[in-house]
Amino acid sequence: MADTPLTLWLDDTGADAGPLVGGKFSSLAEMSQAGFGVPPAFAVTTASYRSFLAHHGFADELAAVKTLDRDDLDAVDRVSATITRAIENADLPSAVSDAIRTAYTALCERTGSDSVPVAVRSSGVAEDLAGASFAGQYETYLWIVGIDSVLEHVRRCWAGLFGPAVLTYHPTDADFHSSELGMAVVVQEMVRPRAAGVAFTLDPVSGDRSKIVVEAAWGLGEAVVGGEVTPDRYRVDKVMLEILERTVVEKPVEYRFEVGSGVQLREVPADRRNTSSLTDDHLIELATLAKRIERHRGAPQDIEWAVDETDRVHVLQVRPETVWSQRERESAAAPSSNPLDHVFGTFM
Repeated sequence: MADTPLTLWLDDTGADAGPLVGGKFSSLAEMSQAGFGVPPAFAVTTASYRSFLAHHGFADELAAVKTLDRDDLDAVDRVSATITRAIENADLPSAVSDAIRTAYTALCERTGSDSVPVAVRSSGVAEDLAGASFAGQYETYLWIVGIDSVLEHVRRCWAGLFGPAVLTYHPTDADFHSSELGMAVVVQEMVRPRAAGVAFTLDPVSGDRSKIVVEAAWGLGEAVVGGEVTPDRYRVDKVMLEILERTVVEKPVEYRFEVGSGVQLREVPADRRNTSSLTDDHLIELATLAKRIERHRGAPQDIEWAVDETDRVHVLQVRPETVWSQRERESAAAPSSNPLDHVFGTFM
């Protein structure tokens, strides 16, 4: 434990770092090292999380998690509330606190800010894997400013490992609920976006891998990811990079950062409500980037992105697409009673 780093930077991690920094940070580090435009970030590693648990014990709370009947929703809520409250109210060990303070100070120096706004995001060890994405189930906190607030929200991310949605999640192929798996935390410079959203390197409705689908809205991407806004939707031919379809809808609200009040959901001015949140140039740049990321990874991907107020495109998260890839695996593994069934079935 003493030789295991409590924090790590994007350029410090390699392919074997997942157990230390979690799925989300591992993906971001891979994208950053491949030159895909990831904002600077450091991870509070799972060694920090385990040091925190060892310092405080939480033996009774963790035992309750291990013996929990995950189909008993009332029991899940009780256990979740108990351990969440314990984690959020406990002090950090001094070594962990000092390591995070040092890293945040270094991030401020890298970005030229006295107190850089950051996103504090959970990065679970089992997160963003092909068999279990945990998408939307762990915690993300936006526009966190100052080291004291960063430390508070790191604890909140740790507590999110025991949220009701996580405890009742049933991914395929393995048991991802062991408390020993751990939770890392991403602390990343915030992008101030004019527009943000998600890009899929296949059509998420049909599974067509010859298409790229981009969903976008004004402001921060959480409105799109969380389903609070119906986004503009674009389909792009993956080979020719031609825009095949634009569906521009009314976007009445957006998430914006406001000094003194943080991230707020605000009305979109009338002159932008029904206009495209992406220019054609931005759309083609995003499609080209998504295509490169898929080629780099060798499989369809789900990509969170943002275009900032200077028109730069940033990659905020990358994870394997799980819906259609899972169907392909099931289809490939399905037994056939007769090898000729497939041939004759095509004519029936």
